[in-house]
Amino acid sequence: MTDIKRITRPVKRPRRMARKPKPAVTQGTATVAADGDQARTPSKPNSKASLVLQLLERAEGATISQLVAATNWLPHTTRAALTGLKKKGHEVTSSKVDGEERVYRVVAG
Repeated sequence: MTDIKRITRPVKRPRRMARKPKPAVTQGTATVAADGDQARTPSKPNSKASLVLQLLERAEGATISQLVAATNWLPHTTRAALTGLKKKGHEVTSSKVDGEERVYRVVAG
């Protein structure tokens, strides 16, 4: 009779990732107020998009040149960011006075 050898497959090593994924807990943080309510804090509070939104929420609004100076973006990129805010549901309005630059504002909803 012939011996039947058991054929075992080599064990695969676990794949190494280039970067280890961040835990889901650190991406969105929550703070607990004194009365026990949880308030969500934005995951990127210092992003340029949040800076643009803060400038537009001011009572005087912001011009394209002010937004460009604050973000170091080109004017067409800044206008694209305004379009992105509209797509996210913000109501962006603009007004122009003769001889002055167009002023953009976000209407608080």
